[in-house]
Amino acid sequence: MVVDSTAHTATAPVTGTVAGVPFLALPPASATDTPAPLVIGLHAFEPPRSQAALAGAVPMASLPAWRVHLGLPQFGARLPEGGVAEINRRGEHDYLLELFGPVVEEAAAELPRVADELRAVFPVADTPVGLVGVGAGATAAVLALAGNRLPVGAAAIINPVVDPAQPVHARELRTGVPYQWSAQAQRARDWLDLTARAEALSRTGVPVLIVNGGLDEVCPPEHGRALHNALARSGTAHASEHALRHIVVPDLAHAIGPEPGLEPGPLTPAGVLTDRALTEWFHLHLTASRQVQAPTRP
Repeated sequence: MVVDSTAHTATAPVTGTVAGVPFLALPPASATDTPAPLVIGLHAFEPPRSQAALAGAVPMASLPAWRVHLGLPQFGARLPEGGVAEINRRGEHDYLLELFGPVVEEAAAELPRVADELRAVFPVADTPVGLVGVGAGATAAVLALAGNRLPVGAAAIINPVVDPAQPVHARELRTGVPYQWSAQAQRARDWLDLTARAEALSRTGVPVLIVNGGLDEVCPPEHGRALHNALARSGTAHASEHALRHIVVPDLAHAIGPEPGLEPGPLTPAGVLTDRALTEWFHLHLTASRQVQAPTRP
């Protein structure tokens, strides 16, 4: 593991690498020596496209927890040989089988190792983690959650790719090139369909917040609502709004940050509402640590 300790002050972000995964960590709002809960974030293919940009998009600044945002496989410092040109080639050749699918599956698989190493680096409470995902990062978070890959206390997913056909179709519209749905691609689509994992998600009993942007044309709100309804039907674990919630932020688009999506940008009013929703969700559900209390309202 490699950590930039020169930036490790009470309030400054900390950057480094654990289990081969680059991260940016934001210290708890109330800096004390007491171990704090851990919230792990996964960015999107669209802005925010990096761990730094995700930290700016959903800072959750008042949350007394470590918020550690990870770089996705094949992004940033983990670009394959050939760099961005190679990523573009993979996307053009087979977006689902060579880019989207491998990235989200690898990101989900590496979460347990990353969480273990983060506990060795930071004063993290010995409690289940929080998970945050945006777009493709939300898909990876759900895969990890449904597979019980690590103990999770609460999850929040923003503009989740419920069905990978959604970004494939958006790419078709943008490029004018139709995607060839092979048998292998259809199997991958079925595997990555989040509504098909509703029963497994419900069995975990983990509280889930689903946030959709009202202006999201790639993953429109009705897909998030369908996932919400599938979870609600799957068992009593998600029978109440306290354990399962779907909200639509009217002015939020699919990209929740400015281009090129590599650095933090100013929060828009829609971004403020999204950040507030996540902050309150984790205030409510990551209560195993005595540091985390419900936010005080005026």
